[in-house]
Amino acid sequence: MTGTVGYGFVLAGLACAAFGAVVGLTTGLKRSDAGWVWVQRAVWGFFLCLIGANLTMEYALLTHDFSVKYVAQVGSRATPTVFTVVSLWSALEGSILFWGAILAIYVLAFMLLHRRENPRAMSVALGVMLAVGVFFAFLIAGPANPFHTLPNPPADGPGPNPLLQNHALMIIHPPMLYLGYVGMTVPFGVAAAALLRGEINAAWMVPLRRWMLVAWTFLSVGIILGGWWAYAVLGWGGYWAWDPVENASFLPWLTATAFIHSTMVQERKRMLKLWTLSLALSTFVLTILGTFMTRSGVFNSVHSFTQSDIGPTFLVFLAVLLVFCIGLLAARGHLLVAEEGIRSPLSRETTILLNNLVFAALTFVVLVGTLHPLIAESLFDKRVSVGAPYFDKLTLPFWTVMLFLMGVGPMLPWGSADREKVRGQFLLPGGVALATVAACFAAGLRGGYALAVFGLAAFVAVINVRELVIPVRARMRERSEGLVTAVVESASRARRRFGGYVVHLGIVMVAVAVAASQSYVTHTTATVKKGETFKAGGYELKFLGLTGGREPHREYVAARLEVVPPGGGAPDELAPRMNYYEMSTDPIGTPGVRSTAREDLYVSLLAFSGQAKSPDGVETASFNTWIFPLVGWIWWAIPVLVGGSLIAMWPSRRAKVALAGTPAVAGAGPAPDAAVQKGAA
Repeated sequence: MTGTVGYGFVLAGLACAAFGAVVGLTTGLKRSDAGWVWVQRAVWGFFLCLIGANLTMEYALLTHDFSVKYVAQVGSRATPTVFTVVSLWSALEGSILFWGAILAIYVLAFMLLHRRENPRAMSVALGVMLAVGVFFAFLIAGPANPFHTLPNPPADGPGPNPLLQNHALMIIHPPMLYLGYVGMTVPFGVAAAALLRGEINAAWMVPLRRWMLVAWTFLSVGIILGGWWAYAVLGWGGYWAWDPVENASFLPWLTATAFIHSTMVQERKRMLKLWTLSLALSTFVLTILGTFMTRSGVFNSVHSFTQSDIGPTFLVFLAVLLVFCIGLLAARGHLLVAEEGIRSPLSRETTILLNNLVFAALTFVVLVGTLHPLIAESLFDKRVSVGAPYFDKLTLPFWTVMLFLMGVGPMLPWGSADREKVRGQFLLPGGVALATVAACFAAGLRGGYALAVFGLAAFVAVINVRELVIPVRARMRERSEGLVTAVVESASRARRRFGGYVVHLGIVMVAVAVAASQSYVTHTTATVKKGETFKAGGYELKFLGLTGGREPHREYVAARLEVVPPGGGAPDELAPRMNYYEMSTDPIGTPGVRSTAREDLYVSLLAFSGQAKSPDGVETASFNTWIFPLVGWIWWAIPVLVGGSLIAMWPSRRAKVALAGTPAVAGAGPAPDAAVQKGAA
């Protein structure tokens, strides 16, 4: 019964999405308001049906209804309730069902926030988004149907993947990624609608930019949380391995970041129109490609799902999407001609253009490295491997240039700059950068790349902090405002500018942390008996013995370690452990981590023997130990990135006024709707 109810919701949602897509596109493109009410009803129907389907599946999971195939696949009576809830997205069919619910939430949110604007334009945008909803609802109803009913249900199930039960981050990491991935549908719908209607103006660019920033923020947080999860769960000491599925999330992040920068040039200088719209469309295409890579089973990855039947369906949708986007850009190319050109190489628009070229090159390098093994095997029946050395070698120069441009851009004006003034502005940040490199070298740090990153990070930080401080100091001096008032007023009057500089500082934190943790890592392996001590860097670790226990969903063995930090401070205790799940033949490790602002002590339990197994009757254990300098700064950058993004996306009074109407297409006469209304009058 539960499976029938859930499947009924999916079919009804598919019907609502199809109806809304057809009505929205046909009436919106015909410049008619007649379908607006029905499009809104279709959006509500799609939302209620997909949410209903997800709640039905949650009910089946929580009540252990093993007659539902998906519950029999991932459910277990021994699994804790919280992991039972999140097992909704622990396997292929459930993840697609969850994807549909988030898409429905996004489409409804877009409709509610923009329902008072031009209904004809909104009908087209919602029609495009609902067309995407048709595809995912079709997947849920067909090849990825989680509501299949089993004639002979089992008494119990295996539970979700052990890796998904091993850390609380799995509760929030996948939803953040989904919110980023699925959120790209909204800017895609807005961009496609603008091109379909032939209106490329501020009335479209404002919501396009804001919704892209929303999705970009979620995707950024999801990527960092994914690195944190890998660091805290997998026990290998890393947080990024250029895994194909990691790259799948990184590719749309690169193009979305380029888009956010490109919109500034498009709005200020009426340049890069074709490039900006292409980035909006390609970002969504890359999310679909990434979803295919994650869920088709064509890549072997700790993240990916098993082999499934949805791969060909995704490839067909991807092909249709590419044809649609290329055809749309070709048909509307005459509306995307730049109205101005670059006047000076010493200008902000030049640095943003260079920045975009760097992002494009990075996207190409990562895409080629990710897809090359698949293409080589498909076309030439030849197995090849592209690992971290390829990505590290080819991407490091781009990261260095990008970090430099992140500092230069905010310092340069729009249009053209006075060379002497620019030279003067370089003195302080340049001096701080050189002093930083010299101080690091004097402290014994070596390695050209790491020192370059530290110097450039100081350069970027000084410039961005200076750009934040200048308007605050001016308000305090000219208006006698207090510090807090001056900061709030400065941020509120230039939200995008202020928020962007805060985000830059978050990126600087990540860059420094990555360079330090990879360049100056210390690794130690030791096998010790109970009561013995070993050293890792300046730390002294004493093995106190083994302990074990049983939890509802697993058994575990932990090794207790007393840790004395460098300099003989107060001792801490770590307990790296191995967890044993019924459905897994191999144990899942949980490292012990002692984290400070300076560094992390990271200890994994490799092997152990108890008194019964040890030849001499003594407990022994083997450990992998790493010391990662500054690695925690990666996770601590999350609130900085989120805070800056919230400031930047917060709507200003001017933006609200601009969205009230539909301005004419720049350089192309009055807007079509305005012309129709004038003729009718």
